[in-house]
Amino acid sequence: MFPSLNHYLILSAALFCIGAAGVLTRKNAIIIFASIELMLNAVNLAFAAFARHWGDVSGQIFVIFSLAVAAAEVAVGLAIIVALFRHKESVNIDDVNLMKW
Repeated sequence: MFPSLNHYLILSAALFCIGAAGVLTRKNAIIIFASIELMLNAVNLAFAAFARHWGDVSGQIFVIFSLAVAAAEVAVGLAIIVALFRHKESVNIDDVNLMKW
C-alpha cells in the first residue's frame, strides 16, 4: 500500500502546525528561524504531493525554485542573527530592540 495524497497532506499540515507553534511560542531567534524553515518545507511537501497526485512536474519545479530561495534565505538570515549576536550578545527576541542601535 502506497501513501495516498491524504497521508502527505496530513504530514504536511502537522509539520506546518509544529513550525507555527515554534514561531509563536519561542523567543530564541535561531529556533524561530528553524521553525519558519520547517513551515516552508511543509509547504514544499504539499506541492510535491499535489504534483505527484496530478502527474504534473510543475509543482516539483516550484519546489526546486523554492528550495533555492530558501538556501539564500538561510544564508542571509543566519548572517543577520550572527550580527545581532555580536552586537547584543543575545539571540533572544525580547533583548533585541532594532530601534535603539
